[in-house]
Amino acid sequence: MGKLALAAKITHVPSMYLSELDGPQKGFRQAAIDGHHEISRRCRELGVDTIVVFDTHWLVNANYHVNCAEHWEGVYTSNELPHFINNMPYEMDGNPELGRLIAEVCNAEGVETLAHDKTTLAPEYGTLVPMRYMNEDNHFKVVSISALLTVHYLNDSARLGWAIREAIEKHYDGTVAILASGSLSHRFAQNGRAPEFSTKVWSPFLEELDHRVVQMWENAEWSTFCEMLPEYAAKGHGEGFMHDTAMLLGALGWSQYDQKAEVVTPYFGSSGTGQINAIFPVSPQTGDAVPAPQASVENGSFIYGDSRL
Repeated sequence: MGKLALAAKITHVPSMYLSELDGPQKGFRQAAIDGHHEISRRCRELGVDTIVVFDTHWLVNANYHVNCAEHWEGVYTSNELPHFINNMPYEMDGNPELGRLIAEVCNAEGVETLAHDKTTLAPEYGTLVPMRYMNEDNHFKVVSISALLTVHYLNDSARLGWAIREAIEKHYDGTVAILASGSLSHRFAQNGRAPEFSTKVWSPFLEELDHRVVQMWENAEWSTFCEMLPEYAAKGHGEGFMHDTAMLLGALGWSQYDQKAEVVTPYFGSSGTGQINAIFPVSPQTGDAVPAPQASVENGSFIYGDSRL
C-alpha cells in the first residue's frame, strides 16, 4: 500500500541554530543546513507526505514510544545546551494515523511500543532541529520515535525498524521518509575545552573509527558494519547507543541491505562529536525478517542474546 521512499542518517547539532543568528558563528554550520535542505528537496520530489524521525534526544526508560500528536507548536530551549538553543520557535503537524499503525505492527512483532496521539509531550531537538530546515513550510507531517534508550537491546531496535517498514508498506496509504537523527562518535569535549573542539572530534581514535565507518557505508560493507555495530556503539561513544542507526538499518534490511550510502554533508567535527548527513537508498525488502545484531549494548556493556528477529 504505502512506500518507504527515502532513508538517511542526519546531524542535529545545535550549532546549526546558532549558525542562523548574528554573531561570531553566523554561517558556521551552513554545510549541515544545506544538507538538510537537499534531503528535504529529495523528499518533495519523491512525494513524501510524512517524515519519521528516530530521535536520540528523546530519552525513555521503558518500552518504545511514538509521538504522533495532531500538531505541535511552541518555543523550545534546550535543557542540555541552553546557550546553543534558546527560545527557538517551532510548529509542525503530526500524523496520528501512521503513528498508531507503527505501534500496532511493532507490538504484533513483539516489540512493545506505545503511540501517543493525544498528548502535551513536545518533540525533542533531535526532531525539532532537522525539521526547522527540512520542513520550515510545514510541508510534511512528522512522527517522532524515541531513540535514546537506556534499557533496550539493539536487536529490538532493529526489529522495530523492520516493523516500521512493514507498517508503512503494508498498512499505510502514503509515502514516508525515515531519518536516524544522531551522530557517529559522540564524546563531547571535556568541560572548559568546548570552544577548542568546536570543529574537531575528541580523539584521533574516534575520528579514524568514524571515517572507517563512513567508508563502509559508501562501499556497502553492511555485513561487516552490522556485525561491529554493538561494539562501535560502546567503544565509539555512539549517540543514544546508536539505536537510531539500528532502527534505520532494520528498516533497510540489516546486513542484507545492498545499497551504497551517499554523503550529502561530508563528515565534520562538532564540540568533539562526529557528524554527517548521508542518504541510504531504499531497496526492495525481501523475506519476512532480517538478521538482527549478534549483541546489544546496555549501559556500555555487551548483552548477547537471540541473533534472529
